[in-house]
Amino acid sequence: MKHSEQEVAIQALMDTSGVRFGTSGVRGLVADMTNEVCFAYTSAFLQAMSATSGRVALAMDLRPSSPQIAAACAAAIEHAGLSVDFCGAIPTPALAYYAQTQGLPGIMVTGSHIPFERNGIKFYGTAGEITKADEARINGALVAVPTEGVSIPLLEINRSAYQNYIDRYLQFFAPQCLAGMKLGFYEHSSVAGDLLRELLELLGAEVISLGRTDQFVPIDTEAVSAADVQQARRWAQQYGFDAILSTDGDADRPLLGDEQGHWFRGDIAGILCAQYLGAQAVVTTVSCNTAVTQCGAFLDVLRTRIGSPYVIEGIERLIKAGKTNVVGFEPNGGFLVGSALKKNGRMLTPLMTRDAVLPILCLLSMAREQVIKVSALPLGLPARFTASDRLQSFPTETSRRILADLAASGAAVAALLGGVCGKPAGLDQTDGLRIFLENNEIIHFRPSGNAPELRCYAEASTQERAGLLVQEGLRCMQTKLE
Repeated sequence: MKHSEQEVAIQALMDTSGVRFGTSGVRGLVADMTNEVCFAYTSAFLQAMSATSGRVALAMDLRPSSPQIAAACAAAIEHAGLSVDFCGAIPTPALAYYAQTQGLPGIMVTGSHIPFERNGIKFYGTAGEITKADEARINGALVAVPTEGVSIPLLEINRSAYQNYIDRYLQFFAPQCLAGMKLGFYEHSSVAGDLLRELLELLGAEVISLGRTDQFVPIDTEAVSAADVQQARRWAQQYGFDAILSTDGDADRPLLGDEQGHWFRGDIAGILCAQYLGAQAVVTTVSCNTAVTQCGAFLDVLRTRIGSPYVIEGIERLIKAGKTNVVGFEPNGGFLVGSALKKNGRMLTPLMTRDAVLPILCLLSMAREQVIKVSALPLGLPARFTASDRLQSFPTETSRRILADLAASGAAVAALLGGVCGKPAGLDQTDGLRIFLENNEIIHFRPSGNAPELRCYAEASTQERAGLLVQEGLRCMQTKLE
């Protein structure tokens, strides 16, 4: 070992820094994501991928901390004897698609939707997101970290990844398919701000920018703030849009609102997108709206734990079993294409990571082709409604202890929620605790995999009731913390 290097065990680094894998990628407090920590994780990823020569695609979102983290990742790439293919600030799925088409490992510096003081790194192989087995190899790695030179200046941006991603959609969607549509784009600090506007305009839409800011805004598509709900409705009234759209920070989760400014739930958007694409097999998470099965549109529906790695495993399982036209999505709206899809003589290539752009384009195209308003798109689905929200600063270990106690005792569930909903009729512990009630409602608690948060999902026969279940469910859980 060189005197200027030190051996670092990733397992020990996880314990000392608190930076570790969550549901999707390595996450941690910005203060803990030092150059040394980011260098070590990047080195471990390259080791796990057996990458010893060639290029590595590197990109980032618009968080203020992302350039410094990317610079440390770049240093690790060069230290491993590889060259940095720096793609600049682009959406996560754009980085993943470029890595896939070029046959490169890929690294995306992003915290997605999590709060400002945190950030993260996502890793990609040539076939898409790394697997849980890859994560295990990274976590078990022993790497050499120099005592100096753990950060280098970022190089000139290669615009190929940006254009490659746009071309994927221009090749699948018909020219001018969105002509005549007036769209509001809530850009905030989304890394897709310029790219998505350009794409929508190339497809014929008129796009009006809304709420663009240089300050990072942690939009969570599963827990849209009351302020964003009201703002979308005000914009709709002010401008007369056909639809309003947005994404989370790294543009792998969409937000689509109708002409009245009502945001679609991500699982409803996923179901409609799968229908538009002619999917025959769908993989989604245990927390997805039951309309995915009740609608009868798909030959196979497979439910998994929450997180894109599990959805990807499910997609691969169905493909291995001989299923065709396989897609996946999560209730946050992120959509994955597992097998090549053909529609109107045009081909859509697979992309095994969450994507915000595809469901937005599919739902807008569906409305245009059916000559209906965007608000009418869900009317053909069963009347099942979902809601979700979270308690922040809720320790993960506390969440797990509370849920374990509830799972062990139906009486404890009834005591906690008895004043909110009916009696429990069944439990599902696939991921967190999903409680089926005698009145066909569902309430589901789950610790976040990315931050110290407790999430609550609910399903009912009206949107108002689903929202009330979430509100009251979280209130009850808050009392367990006090």
